Amino acid sequence: MAKKAKGLRIQVILECTEQKNTDVPGISRYITTKNRRNTPDRIEMKKYNPYLKKMTVHKEIK
Repeated sequence: MAKKAKGLRIQVILECTEQKNTDVPGISRYITTKNRRNTPDRIEMKKYNPYLKKMTVHKEIK
């Protein structure tokens, strides 16, 4: 029998970086998953921010 891998895929929270510089209320956050082995560093993605009504860079928070 093959061993079962433990927890390679984890959930991460992405938060908008551009909204912190503005005085717009609210926080744009997304939840996604990543493979711990393939991407050990923090990820950044371009996602839609509904408060700013445009695509912005979202970075992984801890």
